[in-house]
Amino acid sequence: MSASRGTVRLDTERIDDGTFGDWDRQIGLPLPRFTQDTTGASSRLRGVASRARDVAVMDFHTTTRVRAGGVPGRGELRLHVVQRGAWTFRYGRDAVPVPAGRFLLGRSTGMTGFDVGPRTTARTVGLSPGALAPLTGDPFIRGAAGAPEVRLLLAHASMLHETIGELTEAGLGAARDAMVELVRGVLHGYVDEAEPRLAHALARAARDLADTRLTDPELTPATLARALHVSVRTLHRAFAGTGEPVTAYLRRRRLEEAHAALTAAALVSAAPPAVSALAARWHFADSSHFIRAFRRHYGLTPARYAREVARRAPGEPRT
Repeated sequence: MSASRGTVRLDTERIDDGTFGDWDRQIGLPLPRFTQDTTGASSRLRGVASRARDVAVMDFHTTTRVRAGGVPGRGELRLHVVQRGAWTFRYGRDAVPVPAGRFLLGRSTGMTGFDVGPRTTARTVGLSPGALAPLTGDPFIRGAAGAPEVRLLLAHASMLHETIGELTEAGLGAARDAMVELVRGVLHGYVDEAEPRLAHALARAARDLADTRLTDPELTPATLARALHVSVRTLHRAFAGTGEPVTAYLRRRRLEEAHAALTAAALVSAAPPAVSALAARWHFADSSHFIRAFRRHYGLTPARYAREVARRAPGEPRT
């Protein structure tokens, strides 16, 4: 990786002088110096981090409780999003719990340690001290991880992990600037939907949200736009950059889920789901519409496809 970017994996199963060397070289965001005294001999934290200039993203998972004492920092702005488990931050004598589905955003200065619960999954985004104006009032803010502006940020963070090695220098700069704008949006509870740098994050967030609601009969571009606090026009414009309209994405994903259900049944020699049931579950107008859409996408009718899969996997036990 170049000086403008970095990626590294972290594992505290074995802590020695080399544990944090790659992190310091590739990421640079100060970490607490975990020791066996603070984590415990059987404790483990695994993580992966990516850096785009002065912005870093880290995903991690703990198997058991992990504690950290003095947290070094130069005033970086850090957003911690807890997806599962719990994370408690210490500011002097004050303990600030952040359960699953919540976030904490604040400067690194003033934090004196933290406790991460067992089986916790979380994501941290760190910005350099000068990337955004200082917080006013409280040293940190907390909120819901499901807020629209947080959804957009998490989507962009995922894309950064996936593309960090492929981005041009111009693309890297754009990714960095978009992350700063998204953290600003979390800070103020508002994202400028007209900001073109956020289009990719918006499309990704909409896809991620749609994937959790494919069985919802009310899932439409309008409901996605409403959930993400943008106009339908803005959502369509974001998807235009992906080459696949919103409605086409929803139809394709529902077909893929129906395809997966047929595959799973055929591989264990079970009776395939009824076409009418699949059409209803994945919200096609009727069986005929579903069959035509499936055949256009996969080249076979659902029934023919199920027979072909079953024929290629003989001898499987019947459920």
